[in-house]
Amino acid sequence: MATEQHLRQQLAAAYRLAALFGWEDTLYTHFSVRLPGDGEPRFLINPFGMMFDEVTASNLIVVDMQGKVVEGDAPANSAGFTIHSAVHMAREDAHCVIHTHTLPGMAVAACETACCSLTRSAPSFTSASATIPMKGWPLTSTNGRASSARWGIISP
Repeated sequence: MATEQHLRQQLAAAYRLAALFGWEDTLYTHFSVRLPGDGEPRFLINPFGMMFDEVTASNLIVVDMQGKVVEGDAPANSAGFTIHSAVHMAREDAHCVIHTHTLPGMAVAACETACCSLTRSAPSFTSASATIPMKGWPLTSTNGRASSARWGIISP
């Protein structure tokens, strides 16, 4: 089992790579990693207001499933907490959750119809994709529950 320090290093590296690839959308994208343990589930996530290229293993915060920052001295992103806690609560096997707004992803999300399979490999991707019709900002627990219910039907 990976230690918390190892998970911190891996998550910080993922943030740095995402910054390198241009996958951050100011404050509206975030990654999380579920921490191992038998107690209440907790996860690592970037502090609110921090850009991906600023994230380090030591400045990641630990958040519990009620949204309380239990380690770290920066606030959590409310939208990030809503999205990531919903997934981590619904899927114990979802150890890492990545929420991005890449340009290709936003282009697909803007389409009114589902993705069509234009190549031989496309069906393997489109069959494992979920769309979540959301109304408004993802800060509400209703949107969080809707998201987790939708993501929960996808097989790992």
